Amino acid sequence: MSTDFILPDIGEGIVECEIVEWQVQEGDSVQEDQVVVEVMTDKAVVEIPAKFDGTVTKLYYAKGDIAKVGEPLFAIDAGGNDSAPAQAESKPTPVAPADSQPEEIKAAPAAAAGSANDFILPDIGEGIVECEIVEWRVSEGEQVEEDQVVVEVMTDKAVVEIPAKSDGVVSKLYYAKGDIAKVGAPLFALTGAADATTSASESAPAAASATATPATAEPARAAGGQFEAPQPAADGKVLASPAVRRRAREAGIDLTAVQGSGKKGRILKEDLSAAKASSVATKAAPASSAPAATSAPAATQATGGKRTEPMRGVRAAMARQMADSVRTIPHFTYAEEFDLTELRALHAKLKAQYAEQGVRLTLMPFFIKAMSLALSEFPIMNAQLNDEATEITYFDDHNIGMAVATKVGLMVPNIKAVQQKSLLEVAEEVNRLTADAREGKVAQADMKGGTITISNIGVVGGTVTTPIINKPEAAIVALGKVQTLPRFAADGSVVGRDMMTASWSGDHRIIDGATIANFNKRWQQFLEDPMQMLTVMR
Repeated sequence: MSTDFILPDIGEGIVECEIVEWQVQEGDSVQEDQVVVEVMTDKAVVEIPAKFDGTVTKLYYAKGDIAKVGEPLFAIDAGGNDSAPAQAESKPTPVAPADSQPEEIKAAPAAAAGSANDFILPDIGEGIVECEIVEWRVSEGEQVEEDQVVVEVMTDKAVVEIPAKSDGVVSKLYYAKGDIAKVGAPLFALTGAADATTSASESAPAAASATATPATAEPARAAGGQFEAPQPAADGKVLASPAVRRRAREAGIDLTAVQGSGKKGRILKEDLSAAKASSVATKAAPASSAPAATSAPAATQATGGKRTEPMRGVRAAMARQMADSVRTIPHFTYAEEFDLTELRALHAKLKAQYAEQGVRLTLMPFFIKAMSLALSEFPIMNAQLNDEATEITYFDDHNIGMAVATKVGLMVPNIKAVQQKSLLEVAEEVNRLTADAREGKVAQADMKGGTITISNIGVVGGTVTTPIINKPEAAIVALGKVQTLPRFAADGSVVGRDMMTASWSGDHRIIDGATIANFNKRWQQFLEDPMQMLTVMR
């Protein structure tokens, strides 16, 4: 018997995804956890695996088609596999929560009697199987509207806001703040919302007789299992990514008054700019003031003045990443002083000029852009070695990461394709990613694909350090604080110069001391003499 895999609800207003690449064909045999398809949402490209062994009997979409949340992506015949579920994303049979064991992961909680509208924590890929409840924005018995944020949860990657999918009354919160929720278990329940259940099992149709094509675009299913034309967004609702929604809140723009230029009327960033310029926007509700996410301690032990709490979320993920980096990569270090006197003088002029235009310009965009120019001459610094040390991969794009200390742990978002961006475009990305990281809400796409990293210990007063490589990258540099120090001028007089130390760590399997020294020297030339940087910029 064939079982449909239902595209799960992944929250944050995402209602559809694009089929990027099928990894299998109809008739192929697959194993549990084998990747079947890559899909792209507004946030990132996600690999979706098979949930059990079997044979792929149906692919409901073609490459490039738009699939809707709650609709089947593909079907698998378990071939007598008794462990295969009736549906790949069917609603689990939950058990009562173990409130007496706060340090353990709770079992899937029991659904409230008569509740047909449980919100099921979806599988968001990348091996994430649990999340921590950071903050409930509502209480039991409270009325909520569609798209209203109900809860903030923290995974290994970031803090995510989960909204209600329909109007209704919150009848049950299955977890307390600080609890660990499991993928596939209910988070909360709504009553008074007809047919609003987010469990995919209630929307699974019979298999269709024809494969969807681009001409049929987004196949929605009617009760009889037949494809029907896609429906527009409900009145008063808009299609927009979380990033666009956040920008709209910050700018006080009413999204319902904005004409979207994207597919199916989706509102893009450019539409916000146009709306603001034409004064179409109205005053929107202020952005949420929910407190920043922190790891909620489990039962603490006060005996002897000690306190023990679990390591979770971003901090736990970073701990594993750093330990793996040190264990598998032979680090070596290199440090050099930079004279940034000329750069700081140029920065002071440009900073004041662009501040009048509403652009915040820091020194970081200069470091990032100069590094990109140097990487063009030393591609080995932008390369990565595989775990077996048998292949080196060179990357055309300079995806330069910035290590940002946040309340939820260290995050390293990266600016994509710096070699193609102007200095001001880099500055805009620096400001965006820094703001997102400090909120603990960096998109997965911004965390992936980095090729080299800059860490800035100078903001907390450090001068020299030994940074740990952000695996699988080959190098990382830490910037120390800028100090005005006495130095000898050409005529022998003592003058004050703005000095900074750059501390490097490199992967000694593919980078030697001479290479990192020569690369650093070129980077240094661009920064100490900004005119050199301007002459080679494209």
